[in-house]
Amino acid sequence: SSSSGDEALRDRRARILSRGLPKQKPIEGVKQVVVVASGKGGVGKSTTAVNIALALAANDSAKEVGLLDADIYGPSIPKMMNLKGNPELTAKNLMRPLKNYGIACMSMGFLIEETAPVVWRGLMVMSAVEKLLRQVDWGQLDYLVIDMPPGTGDVQLSVSQTIPIAGAVIVSTPQDVALLDAHKGAEMFRKVHVPVLGLVQNMSVFQCPKCKHATHIFGADGVRDLAKTLGLDILGDVPLHINIRETCDSGQPVVISQPQSDAAKAYLKIAMEIIRRLPVPPA
Repeated sequence: SSSSGDEALRDRRARILSRGLPKQKPIEGVKQVVVVASGKGGVGKSTTAVNIALALAANDSAKEVGLLDADIYGPSIPKMMNLKGNPELTAKNLMRPLKNYGIACMSMGFLIEETAPVVWRGLMVMSAVEKLLRQVDWGQLDYLVIDMPPGTGDVQLSVSQTIPIAGAVIVSTPQDVALLDAHKGAEMFRKVHVPVLGLVQNMSVFQCPKCKHATHIFGADGVRDLAKTLGLDILGDVPLHINIRETCDSGQPVVISQPQSDAAKAYLKIAMEIIRRLPVPPA
């Protein structure tokens, strides 16, 4: 029949297409990988990734957490996590992550000068990403949080296709321009069969520290509306607060330096929601 012929053709096409894809291989010692992504830059994705990693560790002190900065051109994890220096090499010639606040961190920022630009073409970037994924001795990690670069390009595809990812978290402000790109980001992960755990609405509201008046600078419920459109959950709302910016700039993220603040509680809630939605890891 024509329907079975169509199905056979689709299967054959899928097999041919999959031949060109890299085989997924887990990162040694890592149980679950969570990627934090955004379609657009400047929406607070790295700040969110850092605080999510710290919140995952704070929720359960028995869990080991790592943080990988996959943004080759604009690495910001070293500054936010107050880390400097070059990684040591193990006997097997693997890089040893730098550690602060109990989180093992790896970033391109540890391998170049702080102010040196990375002026590379795509192939060199892909090679660097491969090294950060494969040539690091992570030890034993329950969660590896990957701070993805903005967009839906080579790095996102390469990471998604070469390692098994337990789930993706999409960060966006409620602004229309950011939401368009967040939508694309969510659809990209779906295309490469990465489960999207949910959305984080960042910079959702600004409260005046003097009069306490709340202002929705970027709009009120844009991310909620997008979540409905995509059939996804909102993992949490993070306010636009000077403490979040100041603490990350000083290398003392808010989850660590101000654990009782509303901002820290928002990240702790997001971490709990992520854990609830992750598949049960292999024993």
